[in-house]
Amino acid sequence: MSENRSATSLLSSVQREVDRSLLRARNGIKHAAGLDRARVGLSPKDTVWERDKVQLWRYHNPKVTKAPPIVIVMSLISRSYILDLRPGNSFIEHLLKAGCDVFMVDWGVPDEADSHNTIETYVDDYLPLAVSAACKEAGADRVTLAGYCLGGVLAVLYVAGHPEAPVRNLVLVATPVDYSKLGVIAGLVRQGRIDPEKVLDDTGNVPADAIRNVFRIRKPTADWVQYANLWENLWNDQFLEGYQAMNQWNNDHVPFAGAAMEQMVSLLIRENRLMKGTMRLGGRKVNLKSIDVPVLNVVAEKDDIVPLASAEPLADLVGSKDAENLKLAAGHVGLLAGRKAARETLPSIVEWLDAHSDRLRRARHVP
Repeated sequence: MSENRSATSLLSSVQREVDRSLLRARNGIKHAAGLDRARVGLSPKDTVWERDKVQLWRYHNPKVTKAPPIVIVMSLISRSYILDLRPGNSFIEHLLKAGCDVFMVDWGVPDEADSHNTIETYVDDYLPLAVSAACKEAGADRVTLAGYCLGGVLAVLYVAGHPEAPVRNLVLVATPVDYSKLGVIAGLVRQGRIDPEKVLDDTGNVPADAIRNVFRIRKPTADWVQYANLWENLWNDQFLEGYQAMNQWNNDHVPFAGAAMEQMVSLLIRENRLMKGTMRLGGRKVNLKSIDVPVLNVVAEKDDIVPLASAEPLADLVGSKDAENLKLAAGHVGLLAGRKAARETLPSIVEWLDAHSDRLRRARHVP
């Protein structure tokens, strides 16, 4: 009897491997041919304001139950769809389901006309207009401002440099403030071993390929590890969908406006002015101590792009008495995308927002 069970178990194992091999062959051909490209950024939205290449999006929500609205400030070098990666794995989707009225500032793709954009262009020109437009669209007098990575830096500088800004809360995710702890590449730039001007292309911007190569230099064997993991799970359609979405984002960066990049290298990487409290923009001092609104600083223990030591000090640098760190065992992207994000980060952010928002007496509909 036991021999029969063993034989049956062996046949089942063999059949399972045969089935998986067939699925690997099918999915491998589709993946290599570039078929079934990941469908990302699917949450319905409308463009409600734009200036030059910058757009303000408002996401549809059949049941808005919280105020104020949330305005998300995206990084200057990343595609916005990382925050709306795919259904079931989307920061945007999670906020919408929690009853939030969600806006996104998308910076677009800079070209030669944008190469002279400075930090002030984004912080003093575009952001005040975008936030004002969001307030008007939502019928609100203030917003919750949320920034991701370099978008968090812009959000911090905007709130610190504009005491009159209509911002009620500030949520920052993987936002670097101590640039002396930023890592090897920043160290090489700080020491002068990498000349920022030499990475500019004919448009006067840092090309997307250069940004992608910087991330590859950080982890030179990462591609091989990903390929091995892909082969192991190539039979799994759900895994392949997630891999394609993340891989697409990892290789889909945005050029960096040359003037803003040179400022960040000089003021932040080499002089570390955010930490020292000596930041100046447009001829005026911008000190994080002037930020007195509630602040949630979301940091990742396993982040190798914005290490914990670079992001964690932010809560102590602001002047707010209601400032806290939300520290999670995740990586840079895993904070807002992936299964762990859905289980831990996103519910924790929503819980904080619940405590710092008003409940609407009657739900509103954003078509």
